[in-house]
Amino acid sequence: MNPFSLEGRTALVTGANTGIGQAIAISMGRAGAKVICAGRRSCAETVAQIEGAREITLDFADPMAARDVFSGEPIDILVNNAGIIRRSDAVDMREEDWDAVIDVNQKALFFTSQAFARAVFDRGGTGAIVNIASLLAFQGGIRVAAYTASKHAVAGITRVLANEWAARGINVNAIAPGYIETNNTEALRNDPDRSQAILDRIPAGRWGEAKDIGEAAVFLASPAAGYIHGTVLSVDGGWLAR
Repeated sequence: MNPFSLEGRTALVTGANTGIGQAIAISMGRAGAKVICAGRRSCAETVAQIEGAREITLDFADPMAARDVFSGEPIDILVNNAGIIRRSDAVDMREEDWDAVIDVNQKALFFTSQAFARAVFDRGGTGAIVNIASLLAFQGGIRVAAYTASKHAVAGITRVLANEWAARGINVNAIAPGYIETNNTEALRNDPDRSQAILDRIPAGRWGEAKDIGEAAVFLASPAAGYIHGTVLSVDGGWLAR
């Protein structure tokens, strides 16, 4: 048996319509998983690239949006990728922006994981959760107070769930992506000075690709990672090492 294969397993990837979520869904499909792509907008572009995939609509503006998702077919892998960001100076942060970010990035992630775990336990199965954190789970950032707080929380939630669920058959880990070529970083990459400053700090000498995160997610969801629990894996080209 290939320990890196996801054959025979079903994976739900949130925020799978574009960027990192899309890459994770595609990588999971290539590894043999049956993939369910979830997003608040259509995931048709992603689904078209994965044999046998389907899509569902989940808008985590309601943090409990996934409460009933796991009551049907067994789902073995959950990737909590959906997230939003609001930028402002901390002194100008509005309560509604803070709440929106925390609801999607932190509260929805926890209660989606809870619903997944309950379903796994009810059927006496096993599973894997891969949360998408950020380098801002380790650093402070600038003008992203709510986002930074939420990603620190993702790291903490990952660890506490691993502590509670490792012995019950669910692996819970997270990935902290570095600077990745996605729509979210287009403005940075188009700014020659800022882009060069970022590249100068990355030992690998390049921006990451979304598929770099996708392959790491496959690993953490696979049998090869069976004894990995509560880890926040930095996939950052060495950014945090410098």
